[in-house]
Amino acid sequence: MNHPKRMLVRNVAWSSEMAHLEPDFFDRLKQGQSPRVLWIGCSDSRVPAETITHCDPGALFVHRNIANLFDPVDDNVGSVLEYAVSVLGVEDIVVCGHYGCGGVLAALGPALPQLPRVSRRIAPLRALACRHGAELEQLPAGAPRGDRLAELNVIAQVRAIRDCEIVRAAARPPRVHGWIFGLHDGRIQVLAPAEAAQAPVELAA
Repeated sequence: MNHPKRMLVRNVAWSSEMAHLEPDFFDRLKQGQSPRVLWIGCSDSRVPAETITHCDPGALFVHRNIANLFDPVDDNVGSVLEYAVSVLGVEDIVVCGHYGCGGVLAALGPALPQLPRVSRRIAPLRALACRHGAELEQLPAGAPRGDRLAELNVIAQVRAIRDCEIVRAAARPPRVHGWIFGLHDGRIQVLAPAEAAQAPVELAA
C-alpha cells in the first residue's frame, strides 16, 4: 500500500476510534478553536508538536518551517503570529528547536547553490554561526557544534519574537518560551524560561 493510501486508511480508523471514545469530539471540534499556545517549530517530520507534547487537536496553533526560524518581514510566519496574538489571544508562544536539526547542520556546511530557496532560508543561521564562531569552534565539528547552534538559534528566535511589534503592542503580551527537543530521548529542555515580551533573554550556558 502506498503512503497516501495508508494515511487515508489510518484516518478512517482514527475518526472511528475518536467517535467511539468521545462521541461529542467532532461536535466540539467544529465549534471553532481557542488554543492558548502558539507553537513555532521545525518542519522536521520527527518533531510533530501535538505528538511530542501529548496535546489534543485544538490545543496548539502551529507554524512549522525549516529550523524554526522567525523573520518579522516574512508574511508567512508573521501572519500566523498576528492571528495568534490579535485574534486568538494566545497566552504563550513556544519556539521549539531540536537537536540533530538538518537545517542547522546545513548552515554549518558549505554553500548549497543547488538549493537556492533553502540557502536563503538558512542565511540567518549562517550569520548566527558567524557571530558565535569562537564558541562553536571550541566544540567538535558535526553533532556537538550543530546542537549548540540549534540552542543559540532558539534563543535568537525568542529574542526576535519578544521584540516584534505584534507581540509588544498586544494588550496582554504573551509569554515567550524557548525549548529544544531531544531526538535521542524524546524530552524537551527549557532554554529560555517563560517571560513577557519585554523581558530580556539570557543565553543558555
